[in-house]
Amino acid sequence: MRKARAVVTGGAGFLGSHLCERLLSEGMEVVCIDNLLTGSLSNVEHLFGVDGFTFIKYDVTNYIHVPGPVDFVLHFASPASPIDYLELPIQTLKVGSLGTHKALGLAKAKGARFLLASTSEVYGDPLVHPQPESYWGNVNPVGPRGVYDEAKRFAEAMTMAYHRYHRLETRIVRIFNTYGPRMRRNDGRVVPAFICQALAGEPLTVFGDGSQTRSFCYVDDLIEGVVRVLFSEITEPINLGNPQEMTVLEFAQVIKELTGSSSPIEFRPLPVDDPKVRQPDITKARVFLGWEPRVPLRTGLSRTIEYFRKTREAL
Repeated sequence: MRKARAVVTGGAGFLGSHLCERLLSEGMEVVCIDNLLTGSLSNVEHLFGVDGFTFIKYDVTNYIHVPGPVDFVLHFASPASPIDYLELPIQTLKVGSLGTHKALGLAKAKGARFLLASTSEVYGDPLVHPQPESYWGNVNPVGPRGVYDEAKRFAEAMTMAYHRYHRLETRIVRIFNTYGPRMRRNDGRVVPAFICQALAGEPLTVFGDGSQTRSFCYVDDLIEGVVRVLFSEITEPINLGNPQEMTVLEFAQVIKELTGSSSPIEFRPLPVDDPKVRQPDITKARVFLGWEPRVPLRTGLSRTIEYFRKTREAL
């Protein structure tokens, strides 16, 4: 019998590379597709000698052809940080719309199960807290963050249309703030920003008064949830994230403590449409998947700090 075969778009990115590793460990063959716009070969180069792993540099907003059978298509390709939205707004919209359409087309042509990596950003600046999957969100479609928020909302709509009209097997995960090794140093998200600033002895930049909240999930926990969704029978969107909520200012203090940094905290104006709260309701994941985060925040952050410390020394 042949091995199951998965295609991962955005497979050289932060989450995509960890997903490729996990699927290989599950005994699958993995085709990693990435145009390296925000992904990096360094994230997957250790897999190049692994039996069953293939890397293809390609822009998935174009027609996707993968020779041979495909059992799973996991669409993770997208810029995914505030800096990316500002620098790559058109590309962000295209990969969420055209890229999702092309990835769904591949799944349909191969009779494969499709999984969409969506985001908590579909909830925008939420008026409901914590956010359950039933909440429709509060999104500014014309703001600077709208290019990412609306691209993912469109991707979800397209995925459900293929499920209903073409009877395609589809899954949707709404990913909340995730952190861990292989995050980009300069991607603008709070975890790498605070860690790199603390290690360099620079001020930790907190936007607003730091009272806005976030919930941080370690990457290993997130990928476990993704795999469980992939093999589940749940076709509606499902939240994956850590319900342990904390303020950004509290998070800055934790980073200072774990790095042993004496960096001061510097306050800056809050960006446009920055969500004031972010906390997943993971009741659905707990009940239907038996999933919840296991890695304590300080444990995961210590691993992540060590990663950034090593990469900083290598520069």
